[in-house]
Amino acid sequence: MQKRTRFIFHIGLMCAFCASATTVAAQMLSSQTKPEFLNNVTIEQNLNGQTPLDLDFVNEKGEKVKLQELFSDKPVVLSLVYYQCPMLCNMMLNGMLESFNELKFTTGDEFDAITVSFDHRETAEMAAQKKASYIEQYGRQGADKGWHFLTGDEESIKKLAEAVGFAFTFIPETGQFAHASAIILLTPQGRISRYFYGVEYDPTDLRLGLVEASQNKIGSPVDQLLLYCFHYDPTTGKYGMVIMNVIRVFGTATVALLISFIIIMLRREKRNKSQLART
Repeated sequence: MQKRTRFIFHIGLMCAFCASATTVAAQMLSSQTKPEFLNNVTIEQNLNGQTPLDLDFVNEKGEKVKLQELFSDKPVVLSLVYYQCPMLCNMMLNGMLESFNELKFTTGDEFDAITVSFDHRETAEMAAQKKASYIEQYGRQGADKGWHFLTGDEESIKKLAEAVGFAFTFIPETGQFAHASAIILLTPQGRISRYFYGVEYDPTDLRLGLVEASQNKIGSPVDQLLLYCFHYDPTTGKYGMVIMNVIRVFGTATVALLISFIIIMLRREKRNKSQLART
């Protein structure tokens, strides 16, 4: 009995110590302030905001283009990176590529993609190298016509970044940029439809987002049903199930099946009566 009491006492001491250590660690973390330059690194959603399509950029061929020229009747996946980024931007582009590879949609056919460098010092040659690498890995015929890699001057970059809520900052000590990561879905008219955060983009979410951004001009009837059952959550940048809509869908399907069953049974009964009458 004494051993058991002593054991319980030691367990209590351990729990108290863990709780105390956790409290101290939380206080230490709360007292530490993040680096000042990170205060300006954000992505603020501007859903339904208009992207300024009259901005001038330079494509990977070194040709001057207006953003408007890269829009047609397709939705657009916009990404803001810089081509000499040592880590995060490559992870973003790799995530896009992985998601694109899993989609049945193809850039240049059902949607377009525009990748813009937010470092005004970068060149068209850098854009061309980056594009060549990713188009080769993508490997779909004609994809090079639908995935554009751009550079631009400081003013155009600033206006585009502000329009889509993308804030970044340059760190002189390292010569690099501090920035967040997300891809942005635009309608064919350049309005902001969806944001997907992080460096990995769920293909199902991306497909549904593209269907929505296209005003249902692409996709199948199944996509329309999924959009009814799933709702975009701007706080997470993902689609979540809407339970009531799912219940309505299954309820409607159940009623339809019951009506079909009743009709079939009535017809069968009528047919059997006709056969009996003839005999």
